Amino acid sequence: MGINALNKLIDALRGENGCPWDKKQTPRSMSVYLVEEMYELLEAIESGNTDDIREELGDVLFHILFIAKLFQERGSFNIEDAASATKEKMIRRHPHVFGNSKVSRSDELRKQWHCIKMNEKTRSVTNSIFDSVPSALPALRRAYRISERAARVGFDWDNISDVMQKVEEEWSELKTELNKSSEDQASLALEFGDVIFTLVNVARFARIHPENALTDSIKKFENRFKYMEKVILKSNRKIESVSQGEKNELWEEAKKLF
Repeated sequence: MGINALNKLIDALRGENGCPWDKKQTPRSMSVYLVEEMYELLEAIESGNTDDIREELGDVLFHILFIAKLFQERGSFNIEDAASATKEKMIRRHPHVFGNSKVSRSDELRKQWHCIKMNEKTRSVTNSIFDSVPSALPALRRAYRISERAARVGFDWDNISDVMQKVEEEWSELKTELNKSSEDQASLALEFGDVIFTLVNVARFARIHPENALTDSIKKFENRFKYMEKVILKSNRKIESVSQGEKNELWEEAKKLF
């Protein structure tokens, strides 16, 4: 009932007496807002606040229904068509649930999923296994997906120790570039990127997602820094006026809390 009501709301916004802003939107213009709403949803999920999650899920749903409405107006498809196609695809990709396939281990499930997905698409010899990884993904997420794809076809290290050795090599190359007197920012940036990309593979071998790990580390840093700010503010001072020694002491206090 709620989704039907939301669709009627969109109809009203797009209707003759609707909102001028909503009436002029296109799928491309709305996609920008959808991405923003997705990030707000991710932030809500990270917070664990169910009220915020519910609200942001609703906002994402609104934008999805709005975009579907735009294509319906063109005579392309409606939201029911999209839902039906996804339902069929999910059934097809879960033969161990809806068919006779017998797999249980997570690695077997991933391999089965990948094979089914590849068979769904007509691929010429010029197509790449990376074509299904969106180019607009944030770099850290895309790096993880790219390394995953390469590993699926056997282009991978044998174990995490080999990856760690590669990290040491890339770190050494970065230090060499940093020690050069030349100001070749492009080369330096590339070496820095190589270190990050290799660390992404460490995360993959360790079965953690680098995006989530970095998010947690950022949150920890923020909490500790905010603790310092709060303590300093209570003494009627600004953080810029506090000595580095006192900041270090406060930081050590914060580390015990966060």
